Amino acid sequence: MKKVLTIAGSDCSGGAGIQADIKTITAHKMYAMSAITALTAQNTTGVSGIMEVSPDFVARQLDCIFTDIHPDAVKIGMVSNSGIIEVIAGKLKQYDARNIVVDPVMVSTSGSKLLSDDAMNAVISTLIPCGTIITPNIPEAEILCGFTITDEEDMIRAARHIAAYYPGAILVKGGHLVNDAVDLLYKNETVHWYSSRRIDNPNTHGTGCTLSSAIACSLADGCTLDESIVHAKTYLTGALEQMLNLGHGPGPLDHMYN
Repeated sequence: MKKVLTIAGSDCSGGAGIQADIKTITAHKMYAMSAITALTAQNTTGVSGIMEVSPDFVARQLDCIFTDIHPDAVKIGMVSNSGIIEVIAGKLKQYDARNIVVDPVMVSTSGSKLLSDDAMNAVISTLIPCGTIITPNIPEAEILCGFTITDEEDMIRAARHIAAYYPGAILVKGGHLVNDAVDLLYKNETVHWYSSRRIDNPNTHGTGCTLSSAIACSLADGCTLDESIVHAKTYLTGALEQMLNLGHGPGPLDHMYN
């Protein structure tokens, strides 16, 4: 059985964070492990509190995981301070981690910054370089490139700008644009587009977590980056198509639909 580790924050309502990651990994018939970086008090209507885990305890979690059940892939989500980021980067190098998917969670759905400037800089300079692939959405890509993205040409320009300081693959998720759900993979100066039908479903809580975890699962299974993205988008589309409707706000996906 393939093993996938998620390093992220906990969502007590189960829709995003490590809960969404574990459901996604389990749906792919793989063994899920988690290192928790923060506890959040949240539901579909918003976040009411965040309690960070100490960097030392994050390190202990990672030591326990890597020295016993070494993961075949790692997904990294919400990391809220520079101390934790430095610990994660150090442990990934120490244990020679492979197939690392970094979802640079920096902006909320409403457009608010989730990280301090110090933590933002640490994500860019320390965490992102660890990734085999990074998966920023449009607002996150705007932070990474420094300019506004309004169309597909801007997505290409942004990817090229990010590639100047990050050598890995870049998947710019175009879901925030008005047109169909078109994503851009930029790797080694090569551009590849992935388009899928936009699902008219307001319940999209945890879509970014789910997509990045699904990519990690396929990488763990030995798929190429291209195959991993195609499989992940297909899985996410299926979860959205189920039209699960839970909670009073934008609700979660049906991760176990298949």
